[in-house]
Amino acid sequence: MERGSADRSQSTRRAYLKYGGAVVGAGLLAGCASDDGAEGESPETTGSGDGSVGETDTGADSETTDSGGSYSVSMAPVGTVEFDSVPQNVMVYSLLYADMAVAYGRGDAVNSLGFDADAGGRTLDAYYARLDGVSFDRSGLEQLNTGSGSANVDKELVYELNSDLHLVDPSLVLSFDGWEQSDVDEIRTNVAPWFGNAYSRAHSPPPEEYRDDYEYYILWEISGRVSEVFRERQRFEALRSVYDEMLERIRSNLPPADQRPSVGTVILMDETFYPSKLNAPGFAAAHTRPLEANDAFAADDVTYETTYDYETMLEIDPDAILHPFGIASYYDVGQIRRTLEEHPVGGQLTAVQNDRVYPSGNPVQGPLMNLFQLEMTAKQLYPDQFGEWPGYENGDPYPEIPESERLFDRQRVADIVTGRL
Repeated sequence: MERGSADRSQSTRRAYLKYGGAVVGAGLLAGCASDDGAEGESPETTGSGDGSVGETDTGADSETTDSGGSYSVSMAPVGTVEFDSVPQNVMVYSLLYADMAVAYGRGDAVNSLGFDADAGGRTLDAYYARLDGVSFDRSGLEQLNTGSGSANVDKELVYELNSDLHLVDPSLVLSFDGWEQSDVDEIRTNVAPWFGNAYSRAHSPPPEEYRDDYEYYILWEISGRVSEVFRERQRFEALRSVYDEMLERIRSNLPPADQRPSVGTVILMDETFYPSKLNAPGFAAAHTRPLEANDAFAADDVTYETTYDYETMLEIDPDAILHPFGIASYYDVGQIRRTLEEHPVGGQLTAVQNDRVYPSGNPVQGPLMNLFQLEMTAKQLYPDQFGEWPGYENGDPYPEIPESERLFDRQRVADIVTGRL
């Protein structure tokens, strides 16, 4: 295993994983969240976000109250936030929260994203193309992050947006260049409250100022709390039931543990592999952990600074390789597969020889993304149980799958999102 094989690659990796959304070295355009990691699965306890396999929690402990026209919603690290009415103008940094806004019929309230709206928007488009009537109009959205290699969000732009709500983790904002706790407090007081939780992505430590009050949540807990911000609990419950049904179907059809493949989740950049854990806690792995495959990197202490060269990858030699950000996103996994095939060492990898190098999902996933990405991973890892993954060409929508082979009902989800309940 090589660690720190190139200083530039290390700094790129750190910026990519910590901030997401900035264009950083080697043309890497990261997702839209805070740090490296995965999401939780197994029967989960409320509020623990400890990464068990089921995500069965509903987020019902979020302390929503309604008195007249006002209501309140709670989530760490912001605590309880009071609302006089449903926010109509919402600042969003992460694709996670953009997807939630769309899921609850509030996509038109989003006024910004942390990165180029077209870059992340194409990923949403790829999934929404399979949901009748569901779309995200990203025209006119402000790009919050103007940094390159670090996150640089102008406080004055936050004032100009004049949002009703900042659907962003304030502890993430504190990690941005030039931001102090006094700035975070100032925006909350003078403009609108913060509401978000980013470090549940990997259960990594937030900035010191927020560490004592931080909690880690599973994806569906965060999603439940956001639904309450938009007064759309019914939509959340309906979507959650779709997820629960698919999860139960997957669990009941998994092959025995000794028949499951070893799987390596890696990004290939500049002939260097950047691994991440398949089954670690955090919402970044909400689409891989429920499949309970064998993590090819389980024996290694994988962090965002871990790198492998080709020889190390061949020593590990996973049965299958999942390449994140592979759906209408930042990497052409088909080209990466060809690069591996043509490499004298890469061509020897079992996953390459067996045509098991797959585009994988965006780790900064909301509930709609998670439904597709979980289905996709199930088909890639267990085709005998869940049907063959049909393949994917870079830039295309999520592939059309015959109705009889789908793991969830597209029309049912579309009806939930568009209000045709």
